[in-house]
Amino acid sequence: MESFVWMDTTVNQPESDVPGHVEAKSPIETDALIVGAGPVGLFQVFELGLLEIKAHVIDSLSAVGGQCVELYPDKPIYDIPAVPVCTGQELTDNLLKQIEPFGATFHMGQEVSVLQKREDGRFYVQTSLGTSFITKTVFIAAGVGSFQSRTLKIEGIDKFDGTQLFYKVKDPTRFHGKNIVVCGGGDSALDWALNFVGKAESVILLHRRDGFRGAPASVAKMRELCEQLQMQQMVGQISGFEEADGKLTEIRVTSLDGVTRRVPLDALLVFYGLSPKLGPIAEWGLALNRKQIDVDTEKFESNIPGIFAVGDINTYPGKKKLILSGFHEAALAAFGACRYVFPDKRIHLQYTTTSPKLHKVLGVESPIFD
Repeated sequence: MESFVWMDTTVNQPESDVPGHVEAKSPIETDALIVGAGPVGLFQVFELGLLEIKAHVIDSLSAVGGQCVELYPDKPIYDIPAVPVCTGQELTDNLLKQIEPFGATFHMGQEVSVLQKREDGRFYVQTSLGTSFITKTVFIAAGVGSFQSRTLKIEGIDKFDGTQLFYKVKDPTRFHGKNIVVCGGGDSALDWALNFVGKAESVILLHRRDGFRGAPASVAKMRELCEQLQMQQMVGQISGFEEADGKLTEIRVTSLDGVTRRVPLDALLVFYGLSPKLGPIAEWGLALNRKQIDVDTEKFESNIPGIFAVGDINTYPGKKKLILSGFHEAALAAFGACRYVFPDKRIHLQYTTTSPKLHKVLGVESPIFD
């Protein structure tokens, strides 16, 4: 059984410095290149693999999993078919296990900077680290594009970024026993504030107004905990901060009535949402609709033949931004790619339950039926 290959693992690390890397003197030739290593991009590897199409995968993040792992690795997901509940990390781990037979190669910590159509119908692709490819098909599974957290616009506070100021939570235990302030009015802010109650020394949820965008059940739970004095809610905006000996000691919060209060804290968690950026994708000549790629619903192909878009990056009538929708799109896109990869081959639909050929591709034994 083959396994996938990891080529590049850090955003700023030159490709030639990656341990075990052999510098390519010419472009890597492949049948399919997938841009995005989130859940939909990983499942695209699987669907292509069933059709014996090999893939390389590029992602700007340093680890696979996309937003699921980058933003909420421990948050439960309930709408994956036949999986009652799993975390973003568990979903990613299971997808990686599922695609092991197909030997995909991952190029992490880099984004596509050049995409050009060649005279022979294939595409020339180059990344920000200089890795280049010649590929028959391109699958864009880049979620909302490259995304950045909306930051706190207070002069000088960025010096505490990563030590006392955080825009995502990778290790929840580091906040246990601390006095924390959580900023924001959406699900992320509510979820983390509720999560830290009983674990942190104190929890304050700060939002610019009393209304919240998050789930009503979470808002109700937050208000109940505030009534029980297990956490506190504040209405206002951060207008400044104080520091001592190089550490953030307190923030100044100005309320709607103009009164400014000082709030001592050990850590400040800010969840103002994401600012999606298409980046170089916007320059590739694709038909866009509100920063999303227009596709058909037969094979999820863009206006450029051979370039497909799956997951949150695409749009079409009735589009729903759900992981399971992306899985469906990946399956049809894989079949759509066959005309470019195997132009002289007729492709038949086969089932993993009964097909000896697919069992061989998957590296499993064919079951014997009575």
